[in-house]
Amino acid sequence: MTYNFHSTVLREYDIRGIIGETLGPDDARAIGRGFGTLLVRDLGDSKKPKVAVGYDGRVSSPILEHALIEGLTSSGCDVRRIGMGATPMLYYAEASAEEVDGGIQITGSHNPANYNGFKMVFRGRPFFGADIQTLGAMAAEGDWVDGSGEVESVDIIDRYIDRMLTALDEIDSAALEGLTVAWDAGNGAAGPALEKLAARLPGTHHLLFTEVDGNFPNHHPDPTVEANLADLRKVVAEKSCDFGIAFDGDGDRIGAIDGEGRVIWGDQLLMIYAEDLLGKLPNSTIIADVKASRALFDHVEKHGGQPIMWKTGHSLIKSKMKEVSSPLAGEMSGHVFFADEYYGFDDALYAGIRLIAASARLGKSVTQLRGEMPAMLNTPEMRFQVDESRKFAAIEEVKARLTGDDVPEGVEVNATDGVRVNTPDGWWLLRASNTQDVLVARAESNTEDGLERLMGQIDEQLALSGLERGESVGH
Repeated sequence: MTYNFHSTVLREYDIRGIIGETLGPDDARAIGRGFGTLLVRDLGDSKKPKVAVGYDGRVSSPILEHALIEGLTSSGCDVRRIGMGATPMLYYAEASAEEVDGGIQITGSHNPANYNGFKMVFRGRPFFGADIQTLGAMAAEGDWVDGSGEVESVDIIDRYIDRMLTALDEIDSAALEGLTVAWDAGNGAAGPALEKLAARLPGTHHLLFTEVDGNFPNHHPDPTVEANLADLRKVVAEKSCDFGIAFDGDGDRIGAIDGEGRVIWGDQLLMIYAEDLLGKLPNSTIIADVKASRALFDHVEKHGGQPIMWKTGHSLIKSKMKEVSSPLAGEMSGHVFFADEYYGFDDALYAGIRLIAASARLGKSVTQLRGEMPAMLNTPEMRFQVDESRKFAAIEEVKARLTGDDVPEGVEVNATDGVRVNTPDGWWLLRASNTQDVLVARAESNTEDGLERLMGQIDEQLALSGLERGESVGH
């Protein structure tokens, strides 16, 4: 038997589609067959593979889970069903149990309610890029092994909470009793774990939208969009909270605001985590993606760390962390990875606890830490539609023009991921999205005039490639 996936679902970092249009139970079954087959072949006769399977709160997730498990067991894998929960809870199930060889979370992440998808871990490493394309090629050829596997259901939520709380072990809980924090689960999959977690944290905690609802009735669960933080901001103001934390739909990305309602963006959170971590582990290598503020890289250096600018994408960052033994990494999008005392995966609940810990250890409120950051002027992430066939080519054209012989003085180009251009005014970035037919732009300066000049340079380069910065599109 062979199977062909819709051309849009096998993406760079995960598998994702629209339920009933581009993704359904047959896809889930084929993914299980392919993933299971790869594990069986990789492990050989040494043992029978065991795969942890979890799912988020979307309406379509249980149907996909059933079909995915069918695919895994019919390829000879045993399955540990961990049920509905946040993606990091699935990562925890995979990382903390020695007998588990892989993990698959069914999740549409921060996408609209009619989307769903799969995030995967294969023998402790991210499964992405060429791995995902391999699943497509195997399905098209029906290249699957046959076998039979058992299914067991396990409840790991309490162990998961216990493990996260170890981040506060060295901190005097009496010092945290006066803390007041607001949390917004956005009706996403992190809700039940957040309820259990908050009940065990010192201080006062105000929880929003912890009931899992795949229709997201209150607001869209993407904490990188400021409009989605309005409810959290209101509670922080009304209850005089020290700060507020928000999660995306599957709980692997964090958003935050301080006690004055100012957003703490992904790179700014990383500044706080880095300062805290470098106090314990001096000279550590800390990774951030190319969209991050120069203020972050400067901050890491100032506190004795080694900053590395790397490609955007949670799978790419996790792989780089392993390569250079980095204990901390993060992205503008709110993925934060702790490998100092944790497993190196992106867990927004754990990142929330680490913000409490960092504030306590540094002896400063989150509002003070946010207030001490340099006031850089930067644009939000601007995303605009470009034909799929042009997006990478256009970036190559820009790169060629800016690395030629007639580059203006003081201009440096970093081509790690797209084109990040440093000028005396600051920096600007153009990169192609790996998951959509869009180009992403961002700029940062110390002055309004400088920012305007940087935006002019972006527009000039786009025009030279026959493109223009149109209306910004969503994720």
